[in-house]
Amino acid sequence: MKGIILALLTTQLAMSQEALHNFGSMQIHGTTSVGFHLDVTNDGLLSHNTGLVGFYGDDRSLTVSGTTRPTLYDTEIIVDQGLYLEIPIDILNNANFITGNIYTPRSQSDTYLHFINNAFYVGENQVSLVDGYAAMTGKSTFTFPVGDDERLRPLSLVSETNIPFANCAYFFENAASPSTFPKSFDPSSTETEYLAVNAKEFWDLESAVSGKVTLSWDEWSNIDAIAGFISDLKVIGWSKDQQQWINLGNTDVKGGMAYGSITSEAFIPDEYEIITIGGNNDKLQTFATIELDNYFLTPNGDGKNDFLVFDGIENSASNELQIFNRYGILVYSKKNYDNEFNGIANNGLVITQSEGLPTGIYFYIITFNDLKQKHQGYLYISSNEPR
Repeated sequence: MKGIILALLTTQLAMSQEALHNFGSMQIHGTTSVGFHLDVTNDGLLSHNTGLVGFYGDDRSLTVSGTTRPTLYDTEIIVDQGLYLEIPIDILNNANFITGNIYTPRSQSDTYLHFINNAFYVGENQVSLVDGYAAMTGKSTFTFPVGDDERLRPLSLVSETNIPFANCAYFFENAASPSTFPKSFDPSSTETEYLAVNAKEFWDLESAVSGKVTLSWDEWSNIDAIAGFISDLKVIGWSKDQQQWINLGNTDVKGGMAYGSITSEAFIPDEYEIITIGGNNDKLQTFATIELDNYFLTPNGDGKNDFLVFDGIENSASNELQIFNRYGILVYSKKNYDNEFNGIANNGLVITQSEGLPTGIYFYIITFNDLKQKHQGYLYISSNEPR
């Protein structure tokens, strides 16, 4: 590698054919680059760096171990057989995923690749991702580059404030009988009998700050088993207090049954053991679908057609309303709806949320759990007159 230099301060190194052992104090200055082609045991200081540290292994895996976590400025990973972390690694600036996964123990959430403050990553792909735990500190928005083997399964977390610390891993296995996660979660223990749990995958997310998460699905997620339409999907989590699966909402859903993404309502991840994508169980799948009247809404405060009113809604207090625009984007959702929609979106992704939805045709679905009916129809909103 061009320009490889080791810059050492009072450093003691021991090298063998298989590993490099740092038990002193190593620093990498300026534009200096260091390439590790062997396992690294770090029992000293490897911090206060400003250069590049690369991990390279053409025909073998590499392992980073020791008693002290390295703090790197820039790093790149080209390790075909994988880079295995037995201790955390902190990133201060940039991690470049090129080829080879970074593996951390799935049974140890305190071992992770850690992005601090303004640190970021590039190049994540199906053959270069974090297979295990990735973490971040000091960000309000972050997408964890996690996955399993050759499947990138990222989770995005968005909060209104900076998050002191968050940690995440993806598990491609049934939460009812996981092989690497230390607990199991009963799919029949749900807040409502109409909620179905994805049996193919889940995520472990740790954060003490409220935020929205975005999960995705692909052809291996088997979404067809839990939903007839993507509008039926929702993010769900296993509540630590209630010891059951809870609906965490659906504020945005995109894609189709084979590939897509879904965003939750805001919640505190630390209140939930794991999260996944949920849907409707067979009881709700077999609900009668009834075409209701189309509605006309003029939410201008004149007392006429200001609210979307469903006659007889008091007969089914357990209900859920979803409203979509003509592009299929969810603009409003409400559990236990009580005729209060007045043209204002409650999906934070809608630009005109505070001003009211623009004039146009919308599609609605309202599910009456008590009556075992699903009603759908069209809604025309006229916003020409001032409120």
